[in-house]
Amino acid sequence: MQAMTIREILQAVNGRLLGDFTDMDFTVTKVETDSRTILHEGSLFIPLVGERFDGHAYINAALEGGAAGCLTQRERESYLPGKFYIKVDSTHRALRDLAKYYRGKFSIPVVAITGSVGKTTTKDMVAAVLGEKYRVLKTEGNKNNDIGLPLTVLRMNESHEIMVLELGMNHAGEIDYLAAIVEPNVVLITNIGDSHIEHFGSREAILEAKSEVFRHIAPGAVAMLNGDDPLLRTLDGKTGCPILWCGADAGNDYRACKLETDEKRNLRCSIVTPHSKKDGFPLEIPALGEHMIYPSLMAAAVGEYFGLSQKQIAEGILRFAPTKMRMNILRREDDITILNDTYNANPQSMRAAISVLASGKKERKVAVLGDMFELGSLAPALHRGIGEYLGKVGIDCLIAVGALARYISDAAGKAGVPEVYYFEEKKEALPILAEAAKPHTTILVKASRGMAFEEFVEYLKSVTRESPDTV
Repeated sequence: MQAMTIREILQAVNGRLLGDFTDMDFTVTKVETDSRTILHEGSLFIPLVGERFDGHAYINAALEGGAAGCLTQRERESYLPGKFYIKVDSTHRALRDLAKYYRGKFSIPVVAITGSVGKTTTKDMVAAVLGEKYRVLKTEGNKNNDIGLPLTVLRMNESHEIMVLELGMNHAGEIDYLAAIVEPNVVLITNIGDSHIEHFGSREAILEAKSEVFRHIAPGAVAMLNGDDPLLRTLDGKTGCPILWCGADAGNDYRACKLETDEKRNLRCSIVTPHSKKDGFPLEIPALGEHMIYPSLMAAAVGEYFGLSQKQIAEGILRFAPTKMRMNILRREDDITILNDTYNANPQSMRAAISVLASGKKERKVAVLGDMFELGSLAPALHRGIGEYLGKVGIDCLIAVGALARYISDAAGKAGVPEVYYFEEKKEALPILAEAAKPHTTILVKASRGMAFEEFVEYLKSVTRESPDTV
């Protein structure tokens, strides 16, 4: 973070200085919201307030731990000497205002990525490509919300040349809130699916919420959208900026052709762009599943927009590494492969993961699946749809765990999956899971984040041995 004076902070958050501290030119070089992790002397502590916590209770701990000062929504009974306190109406809003002010101190472009499925993969791939030419600041992990995004912006410093930011949401108005902070120069929307449909009621409402990003685009901005998504196609002429379409279908500006899977199960294809030859240029994608063409196409579009060569784009995509627990491949002895896709789940990502499992060449294919959350009244039907899909693509064994997963197991049995096991609790499934880890088997593990299915992955690792070929 570039140093900011107390004078600037007061201006940014419309605050009032409390206590005896008077040095308006004093500077801070880091903003922190967790008193337990303050390791930076001279940082600014922002105590956030939630339904079940109030960071104001930890102000003294933060200041004694090294923070130079803090924001506060209320005056204090006493003030530690040598520390500054800034009174604001809302620390949450002040974090947003501070990030927006700080963003305005830099002229670097922002690539903003949203969508129902594939945001993080697309963000990581775009950052990998841009990293071939620029110094990139990107969203880390799941910090794509009203706290994580401002903190990411506040990590920016003079060395960064481009920001690649993921914008998440589960309610209307959240994309509007985030986009107002960063005013993106490039907007990517991966697709419109059923994620969080419980809060919206329809995909059309989800589209409307995602489209809030266009209220805050920078002058001269451009959008890069999934052209195979029929709902996104309805945005043609409605975004306030030019659109580049990315997809497999004809009529897209960026499209993939000649798809094949190599001996490492990496996806190979050719990408045709407005700047390529007729047959495009070759690409190797170090990931599983044909759905990976979409983040690759968007990364190529962003790369060309920012002046990268086709060689740089191809090399950047080849260096792509997925975020932890997002289709991570664990190779074990006895020709056992574990597909760790436990970070989260919704109907679209679940089907994509099952498709990857089904496309494998192992003799036996096992799906360990759990509940998908935030689907509202559509949850039973959407879970049954997953069970039917398991039968359609020829999965050999299903181990379903969770209250909603019962619908998956019921439908899978009716769809002809040879082995179907259902358990309400994870611990009940462990004996069957151990038996499933047979030689020449691929095991997919996937559920919504709240199910904590990474515990199954750790258990599978404990009952198998690592292969020298582990990726």
